[in-house]
Amino acid sequence: MKTTVKTASTAGMPSRAAKGQCTLVGAGPGDPELLTLKAIKAIQAATVLLVDDLVNEDIVALYAKPGARVVHVGKRGGCKSTPQAFIEKLMVMAALDGENVVRLKGGDPFIFGRGGEELEHLQAAGVQVRVVNGITSGLAAITSLGVPLTHREHAHGVVFVTGHAKPNDAGTDWKSLAAMARQAKLTLVIYMGVSGVQRIQNELLSGLPRDTPVAVIQNASLPNQRQLVTTLGELAVSVANAGLGSPSVMVVGDVVKGVQLALADCEALVRTA
Repeated sequence: MKTTVKTASTAGMPSRAAKGQCTLVGAGPGDPELLTLKAIKAIQAATVLLVDDLVNEDIVALYAKPGARVVHVGKRGGCKSTPQAFIEKLMVMAALDGENVVRLKGGDPFIFGRGGEELEHLQAAGVQVRVVNGITSGLAAITSLGVPLTHREHAHGVVFVTGHAKPNDAGTDWKSLAAMARQAKLTLVIYMGVSGVQRIQNELLSGLPRDTPVAVIQNASLPNQRQLVTTLGELAVSVANAGLGSPSVMVVGDVVKGVQLALADCEALVRTA
């Protein structure tokens, strides 16, 4: 009896076989030196690069090979963006035409980068997909201030959460999150939250004290990085006074006390100098 075995490349796939491939690559928070070696190799091998707005332009200039087609598919909060459906269509078409496609994203593809949606879409079209992780901006932002996201005394865990909801979605339940963060001693890392900072502050205050320390970091890891350290009770006013905008990360929790102590030490040195 003859047995027919379906291979991984044909089982359940569309009749049109994918010739090329697509790699979802995390470009990190901005500093080209924070790229992984695997990311660099993927970029150097690409024949087509679909590049997000938050990717440092130096990364493409340094590592894209001559002749590679570079398509800028901007996606930035509050600005005109390339439709997600159009981006996914471009990836599929290029891969099925035999191109080695890299979808280059700021941070990590699987942390608020819509990488999960793109992975599902590509796989449904029969395209071979790989993922190369990148350093997420939430980690790089607080690390740049010399403090961790977790600490045995101050934070037993960390929650990455978006401050931006899609249309007709209520978004994050900040009140429940605040209660959980206080009870479980968690650090909150909030992406895309500056535009809704007043609401986030108001609802987090339902479960967290007003003196909870908060750090806000704009353009993490880049030469034009700006940051402020404040309290939850003064968050919205502090952000407005400092003129901070997107892209920014807000870190809420007792780990930020490490920054406050360092600043206090610096002020003491200035006073005694």
